[in-house]
Amino acid sequence: MKKYLFIVTVFFLTTAAFAQKKKPVKASNSTALVKLNNLSIELIKNKLYLFIDNKGAKRDTIILKSYEGSAAPIDCKISPFTTKGTALHLISWAETAVIESKDKTENKSMQYTEIWNLKTKSKAFSNLQTTTKIKEIQYLDKLKNASQTVEKIRNEGLSYTLTKDGDVFLKNKTQENTLSYNVSSNVYQNVKDITPKKK
Repeated sequence: MKKYLFIVTVFFLTTAAFAQKKKPVKASNSTALVKLNNLSIELIKNKLYLFIDNKGAKRDTIILKSYEGSAAPIDCKISPFTTKGTALHLISWAETAVIESKDKTENKSMQYTEIWNLKTKSKAFSNLQTTTKIKEIQYLDKLKNASQTVEKIRNEGLSYTLTKDGDVFLKNKTQENTLSYNVSSNVYQNVKDITPKKK
């Protein structure tokens, strides 16, 4: 019995001595909200930045937006595309806000869309679309004895679509616009404005 106990003890001591220690997992110190190749979007000290990491050179920095209070972006995206032989990047993010009062609550959802030419570090297009869901108590008499809850949705700005050709299609209830990238001015313009007029 003593031999058996001695063998078991030696076995466990040998196993413990040769066991590999787990390497500590390095904590990621990246504050990037989204990354794509050498591009990243980061929120630092209430400023939303687009960073461009260049090989062997200083990283380029573009400020997308400044924030106040606890507001912050969500659902950031970077999408590269090419139109008219020019490489562009679609940068988008969303924000939410809740405004409450005694009889009314507004849930705002804001969608920011920008197109950047990173070679020239210039913005070719920007759009903001806001959708607000409103819940309001409406009183049916002056003494506020009877009430009803009314819910409605308010849309502001234009909805945005990027076509497969790299054009921008904007739309709301009353208007529709198609914008096309103008290489010489490096901005998106209404197709009607850049189409040569027939004589």
